[in-house]
Amino acid sequence: MAERELSLEQRAMAGARMTFEERRAMWLEISPGIAGRDFDAYQAWRRRRLARTPRPGVMAPDFELEGLAPDRTRTSETVRLSALRGMPVALVFGSYT
Repeated sequence: MAERELSLEQRAMAGARMTFEERRAMWLEISPGIAGRDFDAYQAWRRRRLARTPRPGVMAPDFELEGLAPDRTRTSETVRLSALRGMPVALVFGSYT
């Protein structure tokens, strides 16, 4: 069966390239309760957010974090990203609760 004969969902599952309009139609079809204007607003928010996101190869903005003790209490000790220049640094984002 040719790719163009598949449904939008089948094409997405097969990893086919889809236009924005095709992706939008698929998401609206499989997401009951989401109006087109809500989808469009979300996509506009994502584009604005992505424009502010640091890109690979670009120097990360400097920031400072407070350390936590093993019991997850604050230690009052801070570390600044710029103080770690030249050392490998891994940033893990998420919730461990």
